[in-house]
This record gives sequence, structure tokens and C-alpha cells, in this order.
Amino acid sequence: MDMEISFPGGKRVEASYGGFTVQTDQPVADGGFGSAPSPFDLFLVSIGTCTGFYVLSFCLRNNIPTENIRLTAHFQRNPGTHLVENVRIDIHVSKDFPEKYKNAVVKAADLCSVKRHLQNPPTIDIKLVSG
Repeated sequence: MDMEISFPGGKRVEASYGGFTVQTDQPVADGGFGSAPSPFDLFLVSIGTCTGFYVLSFCLRNNIPTENIRLTAHFQRNPGTHLVENVRIDIHVSKDFPEKYKNAVVKAADLCSVKRHLQNPPTIDIKLVSG
């Protein structure tokens, strides 16, 4: 499946993919309008929401209510490179979360496909196409 990238004005960049248009912008401090998440913010969000999807799927499969479950993602950056060096995702469950599923839900979360791609990154080739 291909993705089409366009520039609708200012520092906004849009991606059309899978029948959706995903809008991005830069923060006001970086010359954007702050009208949408930055591309890097979407990258971080993809890690959290992918992990959340695997937790949700596990709970649905095992008839575990999800109303009192939430995840928090913590991103530690290298002060020199400003790159994220560590991501910790905490799965918060209520006291009545079934003991027998505590390790299993963590294992399910660990299956996140975004995480697995980061651990085995694809090759990214960029080339100029004229005409």
C-alpha cells in the first residue's frame, strides 16, 4: 500500500494512506500553527496506541473489563542527541484485575507491531524522482 504526502500550506504536511488523511503541523514555537500533532508526536502516539490495542485485544479475548485499565507512556531523551533512548509503558489495572492474567497482559502488550518494527527497523531508501 502506498502513501501520498502533500503540503497544504505553512509547515503542515498531510499523508493520505488507507483511505484516511492524517494531518500534521509543527508547534507554534517551531513556526507552525500548532493545528495538528507533529510527525514525531504521531510516531510516539503510535507506540502507545499500538501497545494499547494489544492490551485491549487481550482483555476482550479473556472477558476482562477495560473501564479501569489505562496505559501511560514515558519517553526518556538523550540530553545530547535529543533522541528518545528509552520508552517505558506502564499498564495500570485495578486491584481486582485477575492475578492469573497479570504476566500474560504484559506479554500481550509486548507483541505491539510498532515496537517490533523499532527492534528490527526497516531499511528506508529515499530517492529523487523527476518529471
